[in-house]
Amino acid sequence: MTFSIGIVGAGQFSGQFATLFQAHPGVSDVYVTDLLPERAEHLASAQGLTGTFPSYQAMLESEDVDAVAIFTQRWTHGPLVLQGLGAGKHVYSAVPMAISTEEIAAIIDAVKATGLTYMMGETSEYNPATVHARNQIAEGAFGRLFYAEGDYVHDMDLGFYEAYQYSGGENWKATASYPPLLYPTHAVGGVLGAWKTHAVSVSAIGVVDDRGDGVFDKEISQFGNDFSNATALFEVAGGGSFRTNEFRRVGYPSHIRESRFRFFGTEASMKQLATVALWQDKQGVKDISELLEPKPTMAPDDPSLQHIAPELRAAFTSGSAPVHDRARLPREFDNLHNGHEGSHHFLVDDFVTAVNTRTLPSVNAWVAARYTLPGIIAHESARQGGVRLEIPDFGDAPL
Repeated sequence: MTFSIGIVGAGQFSGQFATLFQAHPGVSDVYVTDLLPERAEHLASAQGLTGTFPSYQAMLESEDVDAVAIFTQRWTHGPLVLQGLGAGKHVYSAVPMAISTEEIAAIIDAVKATGLTYMMGETSEYNPATVHARNQIAEGAFGRLFYAEGDYVHDMDLGFYEAYQYSGGENWKATASYPPLLYPTHAVGGVLGAWKTHAVSVSAIGVVDDRGDGVFDKEISQFGNDFSNATALFEVAGGGSFRTNEFRRVGYPSHIRESRFRFFGTEASMKQLATVALWQDKQGVKDISELLEPKPTMAPDDPSLQHIAPELRAAFTSGSAPVHDRARLPREFDNLHNGHEGSHHFLVDDFVTAVNTRTLPSVNAWVAARYTLPGIIAHESARQGGVRLEIPDFGDAPL
């Protein structure tokens, strides 16, 4: 059984996924559309895709397309997802799910009403640290888990200026001010992807930017945002807490590891830093760095990455780590590029399998809400000076 898919947005990220969708035996045809038609034509020509559409609306109106994969700017995902579901298409969406509680609620309602597949492509779901922690939690190795930490630390100087200029055009400074806590899923998803609970309240603090270059300037920002760094402390259901950091001005080698995680239980704990990962219990410390280290499948100077800032290329070249179970993946992926610490292959396979078997994907709408909504409420808490706010919950996915 196969289906066809339309790529929405032919930017720096989507080409990597177009290759994987095209190679997957569960996908028949791959189309693409972009607000800049020349970008769509270039991607289709360079990768031998089935064809292009002049607009998203034209793609949605076509009976040749069964599903859409949205790789557009962050704040556009919610409305585009709702359009896709409303047109009867299965939807894969890059992160975040949406930027408001109302948009998230509308997506969940649409998935329930249509019965269509929705998946958010959160890379931290398959971050090696999250995979290992998930396995250890399932075996009870931590004892009672009571605290965790998740960071997404990516300095603007390490490729983000170029990325926003590429996607934002002349108005790029207005969009580069995107609030850090509205991009929460790499940090939150890495924690909750292992610890099967959800956040119920939050207190957050934002740091006002002082670079003075027009980025994170309230007067320029289309989001009215001047926070470049933010920290949030979440209470979880069942007792316990976790903390996340979203930093965009930070002295840290994000080209090595932009997301990192730590978990603490009554019997053991686990700590991941930039170049080392440790398992710790009451008897001692074990270095598990090799277990969590992906091996690159593509050189950073590969011609296909020439349009991507050198500081961002590591996210597109990582292979799989020993902790990853590749046995479930199609053999067509064995020699293809991977990215974001080995997650891309698994995310594509999750979505394709879910559509073809009509089962729930890993990061379905209800899981995506739990990865996204905590950041939305945290940003509001930071705007109010750290006041503690309750986080709504949409429950578990229906069986």
